[in-house]
Amino acid sequence: MAGMTPGTPRVLRAMNDRAALDLLLSEGPLSRGRIGKLTGLSKPTASQLLARLEAAGLVVVTGRSEGRPGPNAQLYAVNPHAAYVAGVDVTTSRILAGVADITGRVTGTFELPTPPHGQRRRRGQGDEQHRQSAAECVVRAVEGAAKAAGVHRSELHRLVIGTPGAFDPSTGRLRYASHLPGWHSPTLLEELAAALPIPLDYDNDVNLVAVAEQQSGAAKGREDFVLLWNEQGIGAALVIAGRLHRGRTGGAGEVGFLPVPGTPLVRDPGHVNSGGFQALAGAGAVLRWAHELGLPYDPDACLHEKAAGLVSRAVVAAEGERAPSADGPADGNEHGTGNAPATGTGVRAGAGAWSDRRPGSRPGPNSELLHRFASGTAVGLAAMVSVLDPQLIVLSGGVLTAGGEPLRELIQAELDELTVPRPPLLLGTVTEHPVLHGALQSALITTRDEVFDTTAARAP
Repeated sequence: MAGMTPGTPRVLRAMNDRAALDLLLSEGPLSRGRIGKLTGLSKPTASQLLARLEAAGLVVVTGRSEGRPGPNAQLYAVNPHAAYVAGVDVTTSRILAGVADITGRVTGTFELPTPPHGQRRRRGQGDEQHRQSAAECVVRAVEGAAKAAGVHRSELHRLVIGTPGAFDPSTGRLRYASHLPGWHSPTLLEELAAALPIPLDYDNDVNLVAVAEQQSGAAKGREDFVLLWNEQGIGAALVIAGRLHRGRTGGAGEVGFLPVPGTPLVRDPGHVNSGGFQALAGAGAVLRWAHELGLPYDPDACLHEKAAGLVSRAVVAAEGERAPSADGPADGNEHGTGNAPATGTGVRAGAGAWSDRRPGSRPGPNSELLHRFASGTAVGLAAMVSVLDPQLIVLSGGVLTAGGEPLRELIQAELDELTVPRPPLLLGTVTEHPVLHGALQSALITTRDEVFDTTAARAP
C-alpha cells in the first residue's frame, strides 16, 4: 500500500479485507454476520467483502452453522490453497524441510542427513563438491517436503532457511558457525537461488525460534524480550520494539562467545568456535559436572542429548536428595565435608536453592548439577539484562527445557540476585521442531502480506 493515498475507497476495502482474513486465521470459520460484528462492518459491506475475497480465491465456504438456516449461516474460512511456503532447519546432523499452507498448517515434511555426514568424501573430492552438496541437499529436502504436501515446488511462494550462525549481509558468507562444514562457500547463496527460483530468506536458527515464540508461544504479544537457546550450542535472539535485532554482520545474539566471570578469557573465539558462556553453561559443561559428581549418562547419545538427559534425570532425583534423614543429608554425595564440592568455574555452588532446602545441608550430586547449571546460566543472562533490560526472557532449547519448572525457578532466583532489573523467565512452549516452525512462520508473515493485499482487485 506504500505510495497510495490513505482513505481512498480501494485502500479502505483492502484494509477491511485484511482485517477479515486475519480474523478468519485467528478464529476459524465464521459467518458473514459474525464477521460483520467483529469488524464493525454493515451486513451489505460484509457480504461484498466476502464475495470479493471468494472471487479472488482467498476464502471458501466450508459449510453452515448448525441450527441457523439461511444465507447468513454460511461459514467462511481462509482458502488453505491460496499459497504455500517452505522452511528449512539445518543442523550439523540433518536438514529438515517443511511445507505449510497459508493458514499455517504443516502439510508435509522431509528429512535427510547434512553433508558431509550423509556422504563420504571421495578420494580427490575437494571442498567445492561439499559446497555443492549443501545446496543440492537443500533442494532435495524442499522437493521432498513439497511432494509430501501434495504440491509442486513451483507452487511455493517463499522459502526461509534457518542455520546456526548467520550469513553476513556484506559478503554472503556464513559466520559464527565453523562447526557446519560445507556451508561456508562465498557462492552458496547464489547456488541456492539458482537451484530454487523462488524468493529465499535466511536467518539464524535461534532468531527463528524467537519468531515462533512471538507468533504463537510464550512471547506472544511481547515487544521486548530475549530468547536464550541451549542445545548444540548457546545462542540468543534479541527482540527490540517488536523486531529482531540482528546486528551489522548478523552476529547479534551469538552469546556463546560472551566473556563471563569464572572462565578463562578466550582469545579469537571465532577460530575456536567457543567462548566463556559456552564453556560455563553449555552442554559440555553439564557433562563435565556430571563426571565430577559421578553421575552416569548415555555414552552413545550426542552431546546435547547427553546433557538434556542428565538435567532431566537430575530434576527427578534431586527431590529425593533434598529429603532429610536421621544419618544426615540423604544426598548420595561421597565428599567428606559438609560443603558442596567446588564447581571449578568460580560460580557460587548451591546458589538459588529451592525454598525448602534445610539450612546447613549440602546438596546431593543431582541438586548440585542443577544449581551449577542455573548459576552459570544466570551469569550470562545477567550481562544481557544489564544491557537490554528486556520485558521477558524465554528459555528454550533441549538442555534448558529438560529442567522444566524447577530449573527455571533456580535460574530466576539466581538472576534476581545478579541484576537490578528483574525480568520474568518463562519456558518456551514451541518445543517440536521450533526452528522449522519459526522458518515457516517467518515465510508466512511476508507471504500473507503479499497474497492478502487486494488493493489491485476491483470490487464486485
